[in-house]
Amino acid sequence: MLVLGIESSCDETAAAVLNNGRELLANTVDSQIETHAVYGGVVPELASRQHVRNIYPVVTTALRQAGVGLDEIDLLAVTEGPGLVGCLLVGHAFARAIALSRRIPLVGVDHLSGHLLSIFLGAEQPEFPFVAMLASGGHTSLFRLDSPTDFELLGRTRDDAAGEAFDKVAKLLGLGYPGGPVISRLAEAGDPASFSFPRACLEKDSLDFSFSGLKTAVALQVNRLRPTELPSRLADLCAAFQEAVAEVIVGKTMLATQLTGCHRVVLAGGVAANPRLRELLLAAGPEHDLQVYLTPRQFCTDNAAMIALAGYHLFQKRELTGAETDVYSRSPYS
Repeated sequence: MLVLGIESSCDETAAAVLNNGRELLANTVDSQIETHAVYGGVVPELASRQHVRNIYPVVTTALRQAGVGLDEIDLLAVTEGPGLVGCLLVGHAFARAIALSRRIPLVGVDHLSGHLLSIFLGAEQPEFPFVAMLASGGHTSLFRLDSPTDFELLGRTRDDAAGEAFDKVAKLLGLGYPGGPVISRLAEAGDPASFSFPRACLEKDSLDFSFSGLKTAVALQVNRLRPTELPSRLADLCAAFQEAVAEVIVGKTMLATQLTGCHRVVLAGGVAANPRLRELLLAAGPEHDLQVYLTPRQFCTDNAAMIALAGYHLFQKRELTGAETDVYSRSPYS
């Protein structure tokens, strides 16, 4: 069964072809980072226009790489949300046009479910049930997964998502966009103990997150430094900030396993590519008698392979998309 996945929720136009929910034949991603970097973040109108330019060549490239034609596709899977509505509409309208003209079944996929299942695109795959930590630019959430289509939200961010906090701190430090990779790179040369930043735990046994206080603490520390000091302290600031984010994420994930009784943990989402976060979670696994599974880095950021996979499993339950469905900005899982 050949599934064509299409993703356009934010600033990546992506298409992928997946065979039988297991064999990835093509995975094409066109990123808009350079377009938005000069603005310090994604500009929705520009992103939508770029998707319009990219959607046809990206899908065509994926089909060519897979060595198949549209007449061989058995199922279309497209992101319905959450995301930027203008961006989502481009991919959704394109997929619906193909589905109607070629009479191919169509499944609308929640973007978060794609991230949660992206671990199954790699070689090391967990058994159900497991706890999944989804950390990205728009979401920082904990889930319990009992099957490929059965998710329970355990906790979520109450303000900034982890990736959003990285971007805002990077902008504050004059490091550009996106913030995650540059902060991670600078942190390698820094001392995480050089600054004491808060770790927000919230109420007892809470699995929710809050990073706004941490962002404010970094801003206050920057204001205390003399302008001439800042360049020499950038690495330390990045290391201390990154450590605070990673420790909170790992701590909450360990708590989630205790509260749910799950012995398997999955890390997914764009922030899951952060080397320090991966290192800390792997180290915490044996200490808590847990099996830790890290999503391969190429599937951490937005891609259509995860959308195709999620769509494949929805199709097994006959959850097809009707003509009246539309895109949405907020996920029912968040």
